[in-house]
Amino acid sequence: MEERSKFWKLFGGSSLVTIVAALKAFTINKLLAVFLPPAAFACVGQFMNLMTMGQATSSLALQNGWVSLTAQNKDDEKSLLGIWRGGVRLTTFATVFTCIVALLFCFIAPLETILPGIPRRLAQAAILFALPGIVAANWVSICTSVMNGLGDYRRWAVIGVGASIIQCVWVAWFLYTGMLSVLSIVATQSIVAAIFAHQISAKAGFKLRRVWSSLLDNRKPWGSYALMGIIPMILTPIVLTFIRSMVGTKLGWDAAGIWQGIWKISDFFATGFSAVLGVIILPKVSRSMSRENFSQMFNPLLLRVFGITFVAVLAIYFLRGWIVPLFLSSAYIGAVDYMPIQLIGDFFRAGGWAFGLVLIARRETKIFLAMEIGSNVFLATAAYFGIRFFEFSGPMMAYAAENFLYFVIMFVIVRRLKWSTP
Repeated sequence: MEERSKFWKLFGGSSLVTIVAALKAFTINKLLAVFLPPAAFACVGQFMNLMTMGQATSSLALQNGWVSLTAQNKDDEKSLLGIWRGGVRLTTFATVFTCIVALLFCFIAPLETILPGIPRRLAQAAILFALPGIVAANWVSICTSVMNGLGDYRRWAVIGVGASIIQCVWVAWFLYTGMLSVLSIVATQSIVAAIFAHQISAKAGFKLRRVWSSLLDNRKPWGSYALMGIIPMILTPIVLTFIRSMVGTKLGWDAAGIWQGIWKISDFFATGFSAVLGVIILPKVSRSMSRENFSQMFNPLLLRVFGITFVAVLAIYFLRGWIVPLFLSSAYIGAVDYMPIQLIGDFFRAGGWAFGLVLIARRETKIFLAMEIGSNVFLATAAYFGIRFFEFSGPMMAYAAENFLYFVIMFVIVRRLKWSTP
């Protein structure tokens, strides 16, 4: 009973923060959909995929590592500072590398093809604006992850809610005033939020000056988290860019914009569940657990996840005619007919991600990467043939099949993991 009560308390608190973050994403998405036609909306999606890849390479996608390693070392201040220093230094080196690559990309890449309809100089300016924006977004993510790992859920919530509100205000203000281009607004939305996140996390002891003064510099444990984070964060945007470009080329860029709208609604759903599960699973799972302890913790959680997911999917299905105009605009109403297939994928995606977090927390690097690479390759291949044979339904059918197979295979893998003996 105590464990169940704790679950619902954590689930309720993390859900509240996630709802605010989802409202932030919804507001920004809605503003862009209202201000932009579907073709331009698709271009913004392309640009956001580029930013996601930049965030992955500059942060080494260590967010899950920040949670797990902080949780594992929080009772030993010396070790904890060494872990933090190692993470900060790795992030700094990766950020410098990313900035150099981005500058080269800015002047060499065929931006007219990647961002159709956007003048080259405007696209270059947006990429340059994105560099400080990426650094800021990474710092917000690091601060929230550290608070999660420390178990300081109050500050974790304050940063999550505050950063979301600040980002919303930033985008709304600059869209209203027209002082920046749309791409530049999207690129810089996290700058003020990063300052806010730093001030809050510093009160919990996560100060850059304190981290840099540590005599220890422990980078070794970060390697597996970097691989498990960066490869999916780079591979997924590449696959999505490939699918979006294929839809745009074969079916038109308005169709690509509608697919982008379907994906964004799906992404709101998936991001919410992954954020909540990250708070509940990552700090709890480790190799030192016995099979019995893991089963007692995880099995009831998985059943609750499926129950909540089923209710959410059912609600979205029946309300999709209202949700699409609300999240996007009436120009995207064609998405309503294709959402049911996507929702099947959303249902299994939540369960698959719960298993994925178990592998991340245990640092099962090879297995996790094999699954991520295989699922993304399958999604791209299935979408390619799906578009050829089923036209616009193809990408949604590929997504549903990919997530179902991912869940089934992950179920088998996690059940066969070796755990410590009591």
